Amino acid sequence: MRVAFAGTPPFAARILEQLLEAGHDVPLVLTQPDRPAGRGLKLTPSAVSRLAESRSIPTAKPPSLKTPESRQPLVDARVDILAVAAYGLILPQSVLDIPRLGCLNVHASLLPRWRGAAPVQRAILAGDAETGVCIMRMEAGLDTGPVYLEHRTAIEESDNAGLLTERLAQIGGQALVETIAHLEEMSPVPQPESGVTYAAKIDKSEARIDWNRSAEEVGRQVRAFNPFPGAEARWGEESLKIWEAKIEAGKGGEPGEVVGHSDGCPVIACGSGKLVITCIQRPGSRRLPSPEVLRARPMATGTRLG
Repeated sequence: MRVAFAGTPPFAARILEQLLEAGHDVPLVLTQPDRPAGRGLKLTPSAVSRLAESRSIPTAKPPSLKTPESRQPLVDARVDILAVAAYGLILPQSVLDIPRLGCLNVHASLLPRWRGAAPVQRAILAGDAETGVCIMRMEAGLDTGPVYLEHRTAIEESDNAGLLTERLAQIGGQALVETIAHLEEMSPVPQPESGVTYAAKIDKSEARIDWNRSAEEVGRQVRAFNPFPGAEARWGEESLKIWEAKIEAGKGGEPGEVVGHSDGCPVIACGSGKLVITCIQRPGSRRLPSPEVLRARPMATGTRLG
């Protein structure tokens, strides 16, 4: 198959890598334009762009696909399929109609649950027991197309968004290769009309911890926002990032109060239950195990986090 690929973050790069390993001819990669990154805000290519460059694959980075000029590289590539994974641009019908066999999307949820931009984080936040990857035939609606293949995986208590995304990328690449191999003999199944939920893009304001919530909810928040944007609490005048935590049963203290320590880690009371904070990051520093941070600045029992 001649397969063009559209994607941007590391999740998509891992899928592109598996597509290439399967031996498909990839004559074109579409990805988002280079973005400012790092302290110097230097223009930085996407993970997909870097992989394509390392494999000498022609790459286009249009800011949109609304004009004939922006679509011309895909027309010229004369591909059988356009495979899409976390591209970041909506594909108009004029793009969906270009590939001979249509466009396939690798979506990191069990559709129709969590259509949209942030399915991994939303699944963790909601406390879902499982998630997965769907290979969907794209149509004009937002993740509404019929599904060729679905692979499931449990969401473990140790999973944060980064770890789960890595696992789903591996599953998604395998599922995409499997679908392409049998595409012309497969019939996609329309999504159910019931059970639709939307995974809105993560807003940084959502990362602020409300200690009145249960320890289970706050713990899911910590996991869902690792590696981005990081769950956030106030410690005096500082904004503290909380990267890892574990739930502890029992009552005690007002929400946000440090009620003790466990192996050098602060134990914080929540609306119900307690949370042991095991990895934190102070402003201008790097993330560290809590005991290392608290040796420099102790967090005394009775301290209240905001």
